[in-house]
Amino acid sequence: MKRRNVIAGLAATLTAGCSKISDSKWFGAAVDKAEDLHRGAHRAIGGDQALAPEYTKADISPFFRGNGTTQIEDPAYQAALENGFADWNLAITGLVERELSLSMAQLKAMPQRTQITRHDCVEGWSAIGQWTGPQLGHILDLAQLRPEAKFVVFHCADTLNGGKYYESVDLADAYHPQTIIAHELNEEPLPMRNGAPLRVRIERQLGYKSAKYLTGVEAVASLADVGQGQGGYWEDRTGYQWYAGI
Repeated sequence: MKRRNVIAGLAATLTAGCSKISDSKWFGAAVDKAEDLHRGAHRAIGGDQALAPEYTKADISPFFRGNGTTQIEDPAYQAALENGFADWNLAITGLVERELSLSMAQLKAMPQRTQITRHDCVEGWSAIGQWTGPQLGHILDLAQLRPEAKFVVFHCADTLNGGKYYESVDLADAYHPQTIIAHELNEEPLPMRNGAPLRVRIERQLGYKSAKYLTGVEAVASLADVGQGQGGYWEDRTGYQWYAGI
């Protein structure tokens, strides 16, 4: 069974009213253990730096749909959109020696990585697109992570059901060669539905890990104080697994 189907099934179970089971300590511990085992197996087979498959331009999907938030009505975001995101900045904060505020021009002036990869959504659809942007690892090196940093949290401009979207990964995925801060899709600036002007691409995990409308990256030692403590918007609300390896 494909992993995304397992996760979808788990989420459906948790949201279908099985609260007596899902609220029990042993169930939570078992899910956490299964996630740890999966992450270990995923990385043991391919290694921390193994690449997700890459494709050719002939494989690019004719339309790359959006999911989750696809429109932002916030006046500040709309003003930025009308201004071509000329004043958009990406903040690098938390456990770093040098906090950064990177402009779009600075991000585009960095060494760029272009990759054609497949996006797999937890809902069961996939699409192939070409993404371009600087590697997150390069940006973290500029900020100089402190030794106690273990995770990076992605902060976003969009809201779902009244709550800000957020996600996180550990440093193995943050420094993965295909983890980029994308500003282009198929050689064009990101459309709003796909996360304009910036989104992270975590190519070895399901799509909900690739947070859109990126405003900041925060280095932290623990996820306990991030949201409700599970490391991501969907993880906190529906029981999606934090490690969503494909």
